[in-house]
Amino acid sequence: MITFLDTKNPENSEVLTENLNGQSSDVWTQCLSIIGEKVNPQSFNAWFEPMKPLSVDGKILTLQVPSNFFHEWIEDRYSDLLSEVIRDVLGSSGKINFLVNSEMSDNEPSKTLWDDQDKSSERKERSSSNNFTDIKKDSQYPAYHTSKEKTYDKPVNSALNPKNIFDNYIKGESNQLARAAAYAVANNPGGTQFNPLVIYGDVGLGKTHLIQSIGNHALQNGKAKRVMYVTSEVFTLEFVDSIQTDKVNNFSNFYRSMDILIVDDIQFFEGKDKTQDHFFHTFNTLYQSGKQIVLSSDRPPKELKGLNDRLISRFQSGLTADIQSPDLEMRTAILRKKSEDNGIELRQDVIEFIASNVTSNIRELEGCLISLLAHSSIRNREIDLDLAKDVVRSIIGEIKSHITIEDIQRIVCDYFNIPENFIRAKNRKQEIVLARQLAMYLSKEITNSSLKTIGLHFGGRDHSTVIHAIQTIEDITKSEKKYNDMLQQLRSKIKIGSRV
Repeated sequence: MITFLDTKNPENSEVLTENLNGQSSDVWTQCLSIIGEKVNPQSFNAWFEPMKPLSVDGKILTLQVPSNFFHEWIEDRYSDLLSEVIRDVLGSSGKINFLVNSEMSDNEPSKTLWDDQDKSSERKERSSSNNFTDIKKDSQYPAYHTSKEKTYDKPVNSALNPKNIFDNYIKGESNQLARAAAYAVANNPGGTQFNPLVIYGDVGLGKTHLIQSIGNHALQNGKAKRVMYVTSEVFTLEFVDSIQTDKVNNFSNFYRSMDILIVDDIQFFEGKDKTQDHFFHTFNTLYQSGKQIVLSSDRPPKELKGLNDRLISRFQSGLTADIQSPDLEMRTAILRKKSEDNGIELRQDVIEFIASNVTSNIRELEGCLISLLAHSSIRNREIDLDLAKDVVRSIIGEIKSHITIEDIQRIVCDYFNIPENFIRAKNRKQEIVLARQLAMYLSKEITNSSLKTIGLHFGGRDHSTVIHAIQTIEDITKSEKKYNDMLQQLRSKIKIGSRV
């Protein structure tokens, strides 16, 4: 029989056989001494000290907990520990029952989770949100026996796209840090310093793919049982719906039960004060229980102007990593991988042409490839360079010169009448240094290659050398007309030498 403690109406409560007597207190004291060796002091003070021993009936210890939220948290995270400890103290048949004090709301977490200021803010939101957490005194949460199946121990529909995995995510210089951090988090959710992990970057650069890869990897490798991916917009809509249907407690408990919570596009929380306040408490609950939080945004947290300071502070407490636009090598690798996935073998000149002209983001690259395949099928044409030019023109309007770094080096060396290998060698003659710097400048201007890639084409030089070359050419062409004329002449020769 399930027993409840109703402190508001004691005449309706079942009389307990022993009220906080010496025996139950002694048993619980023994339990606490064992628990104190197995959990950290913060968890011990927050979750075990507030429980009060009420009775011992044979081999069953009855404990009073302050709220339904508190009880659910204990059941979800510490029932195995409590079962083990009570068997140590009372023998193999020892068990624990919980009684919930109905005077305390199951909608409010214990005071140890959030400070008084935060709770005051939450109360204000309740009063202005159509009783969104109106406490129902007549509906009590049942006090489960510890042998009962845990409420939040089952996997959930994570809303993850199974195609978004690390194996399908092309690595490159533009996403190196973000990818490495994501992989570390996926293998040890909540156990690294990257909590929260915030990935930011412009649209179409693969943020969603990367953050979903974390969830898929953790689930597939048994690192987490409960993972949820949600956009900030969906989270907001669900929150509003929970207010209207008086189910905020269910909404809160669901998201706070996750091992990994992945929230996409947090910039859309801007201006939504009540949603921000609720997410702040969800964030705190997950963080304090060692669960992993993964977020994405189109900007770094400090630039999200419509978010309150305490939320931004939480977002900045872990690791913030950006994803930049892919360089030429990465765009080429992406096109090759995507074409292979579609069973299409593209010619190298077609891949290089598309990669050189479609430079803004990965999504546009994928769209160009899909369009290319469609045109080939509909027009019954082989996928060649001419078809690629037609498709690219239809997408981006203007085609850039299909010029490589090697082409630029050749044209510059012809202009200065020096061997090509000279600008790649460690030659410090003034004329060769100038030619090298002009070639580096034009390579960055025309090919959109990364600084690292340009440096590699010039004898393996460091990216800082390329930066110095670019700055030098910018300075001398502004101050001296002859160098500006020289640059314009080289641009004209490169344009004439273009294959487009």
